[in-house]
This record gives sequence, C-alpha cells and structure tokens, in this order.
Amino acid sequence: MTKHSKHYFAQNGFSLVEMAIVLTIVALLMAGLLPSLSGQVEQQRRNETRKQLSEIRDALIGYALINGRLPCPADPTLITGQAGAGAERATCTTSANATGVVPWAKLGTSEIDGWGNRFTYRVTTSFADTTDGTGVGTCAVTTGMSFQLCSPGNLTVKSASAGTNVAVDIPAVIISHGKNGAGAYTQQGTQLAAGSADEVENSDGSADSIYVSHIPTSDYDDLTEWVTPNILFSRMVSAGKLP
Repeated sequence: MTKHSKHYFAQNGFSLVEMAIVLTIVALLMAGLLPSLSGQVEQQRRNETRKQLSEIRDALIGYALINGRLPCPADPTLITGQAGAGAERATCTTSANATGVVPWAKLGTSEIDGWGNRFTYRVTTSFADTTDGTGVGTCAVTTGMSFQLCSPGNLTVKSASAGTNVAVDIPAVIISHGKNGAGAYTQQGTQLAAGSADEVENSDGSADSIYVSHIPTSDYDDLTEWVTPNILFSRMVSAGKLP
C-alpha cells in the first residue's frame, strides 16, 4: 500500500494566507469594476429615456395630426391602474390643468422613465383646446384646428432657471426627472421632493412657464424634450391640416 506523507498534501493545497490573498485580489478587482458597471447601467437608462422622450414627442405630433390639437395632460395624482389613470384630462384651458403627466394610455407611450417615475407634461392651453385658433397677426384660420400657423406657444426653455433662452414659443414640454427623481410623480400618484433651483423649474407646475435644459451636473439630472413649433407646423402643413 502506497503511503502519502503530510508533506505531499501540504504541497497540493492552499494555506489560509494564500486564500486570504486571493480573496483580497478578487475583492479589489470587483471594487474596481462596480463603479464602471454602475455607470454603464445609468448611461443605458439615460439613453433609453431619451428614446422614450423622442417617441412621446412624435406621438404628440401624431395626435395633433389626427385631432387638430395636442392632448391635455393626464392627472398625475391617480394611481396606476386606477380608473382614468393615463387618460387625458377632459379640458386644459388653464395653466393649472395644462400641467400634469404624459397621457400614456391615450398616446400608447411609456408611463415611466428609466428610473420608474412618470414623465411631466405641460402644454400651451391654446394648442390643446377645442376652439378654432386665431393666433396673432393675420393668417388663415382652418376650421377644427386648435392652433394655426401664426399661433405662438407660451412655454420657454432656458439654459438655467435664470439663464438664457434655449427655445421660445414652445407648444409643449416633456420632462424626465432623472435618477434623483426630484419633483417627479410616481406610479402611486405622489410627487417626490423638489431638488435644485433648475429642477424646481421643471416640477413647479403652473407656477410659471419656464423650463430648463442643460447637461447633467451634481444637482441636475433632468432630461427635457419639447415639441418644436416649426416641426409641428411643418407636419401639419405636409398632412394638409394647415394651409
């Protein structure tokens, strides 16, 4: 019978010290990978949310092509699954009811962004009512159209709460409140606490007509999209809805 010495077994195993070194190396490698993986996940969410915002913008224009107006917002305080959740309000003739969340059920778009919060939606009242628009100055009035080629939006997008104008006379704005969700409405119909001054501009409802769009910073991570009037008018003219 072959005999094995203790020395033989010692050479074919790992000591506790060696195991500790290996585990330490693995832990260090994992610690280095986690921030990178986390950053990739966040970038993926931002990219997906930007895509959702573009789809919502296109859906709003499509709705206008069919109905001659932009939709009213949905009531942000209704719980997901509750009757009326995601449906557009019956009217939005005041700045108060012209602010809410994207009417996802009506448009057939996403209810929530990449971080699980609803998209804020604000529309110029004269672009979403059922009265034939007249606009300003002289332009042809098309029956059944809430807005005309000379109808100005009343929303403004700035580079900061007290910054310069990025876009003016905007008919509608759509906002994702980003990772921190500051000011966003949840699927439970509750609004999260406001954040920085720039994020407050994007979540203060009908307090004013100012919204903000700029690159992410330590205290701002909103994503802002808007319906450009020239594109909206161009699509309406191409479809024969406006002269």
